[in-house]
Amino acid sequence: MREKDRFGREISYLRVSVTDRCNFRCFYCRPVRDFTPLPHSEILSYEEILEVVRAGVAAGVKKVRLTGGEPLLRRGIAHLVKEIAAMPEIQDLGLTTNGLLLETMAWPLREAGLTRLNVSLDSLDPAVFQRVTGKDAARQVLAGIEAALSLGFAPVKLNTVAVAGVNDADFGRLARLSMDWPVHVRFIEFMPTAGVTDWASARFLSWERVKEIVERDAGALEQVPESGLFPGPALRYRFPGAKGEVGFITAVTRHFCGECNRMRLTADGKLRPCLLSDREVDVRAGLRAGLGEEAVLAAWKRALELKPQGHALDNPERAPLKRGMSRIGG
Repeated sequence: MREKDRFGREISYLRVSVTDRCNFRCFYCRPVRDFTPLPHSEILSYEEILEVVRAGVAAGVKKVRLTGGEPLLRRGIAHLVKEIAAMPEIQDLGLTTNGLLLETMAWPLREAGLTRLNVSLDSLDPAVFQRVTGKDAARQVLAGIEAALSLGFAPVKLNTVAVAGVNDADFGRLARLSMDWPVHVRFIEFMPTAGVTDWASARFLSWERVKEIVERDAGALEQVPESGLFPGPALRYRFPGAKGEVGFITAVTRHFCGECNRMRLTADGKLRPCLLSDREVDVRAGLRAGLGEEAVLAAWKRALELKPQGHALDNPERAPLKRGMSRIGG
């Protein structure tokens, strides 16, 4: 059964946040200094997450990505990967990480059946990296990426949030990683998530401007035609002869809402049909009341009804989001 929302979009992709805790403090994700993680009692157990995934599969989900916070902080994450990977309907299973723990976790994840990895990497300059993340850990993250590549994860996607005056001097070097490594370096437009107070200022860079900077500093790019079972939102390019690609995710200036196939499950058990909307449906209460898959599917259908046609970022009267990215799951 493939469920569609009221605009005819099939939802085949579920992003699952397993924790709101993180060992970084990136200003675009968790900028509030007095951030207090949710108590463990409010976080879904792995068994509850699996119930939601199974219900999602019944509604047509074919792709799952595990996120956080930082998902590698959650004990036993490889077990969850193994359980989801064993579901024959799941054709693509990925995980997004900041990479700090990846060097030691890459093998257990690979052995458990993980097929894709996304790693946040906002700069190769240690000082800029620390400015963005709050931690001097660029070397550890690069070591984790190399470990993942050595184990056969390919491509590994490297996500860079493009912020003017912060990491724009490093765009060329980041993009050139795709020359020698089978990585997809993806530049993401800076989005107005909760707690980000200076988004509308000179910090914002459109994807066209990011591409100009990359080509100025690293050389001309050629466009790559879309392909694959689950085409993503990135505009895809590459340097001639490169092993990998360079992509641009245009969430603000050229949004892809019309093709959105995603549902999000927050760590505290809310189904969230749009990243940039606070509309949510509680699924945890039904799970803990023992109502099972039927209750989850009912919540899923309600969430589909709430999925907006677009994110309305161009509306100046749009209310600011209540949850930061670490609370939602990227």
